[in-house]
Amino acid sequence: MSFEAITSITEAEAQAKTAVVQAEAKARQMIADAEAAGKAAVEAAASKAESELVELRRQSDEKAVQAANGLSSELEKKKAALRAKAEAKLDQAAKLVVERIVNS
Repeated sequence: MSFEAITSITEAEAQAKTAVVQAEAKARQMIADAEAAGKAAVEAAASKAESELVELRRQSDEKAVQAANGLSSELEKKKAALRAKAEAKLDQAAKLVVERIVNS
């Protein structure tokens, strides 16, 4: 084999090794970039979920307060109606007691 052929083969081998090293480095960088992007996406999703959870809790608390206020108002109305009926019957009961005492 001639010296030029040996030199050419040596250079080709060196270039091939260089290309392999560069390809490996590029692959490692692509993997690192993909992992970083994945982590960033997961963190962004977790942050979004957390903020949505906070908003849903706020909304549910607000609805619970409104429902409690509505029930309280309704119960106050029922209480007032029952009190009015009881007061009306109290007068009747007092008259009945007085009649029985007087008639006895």
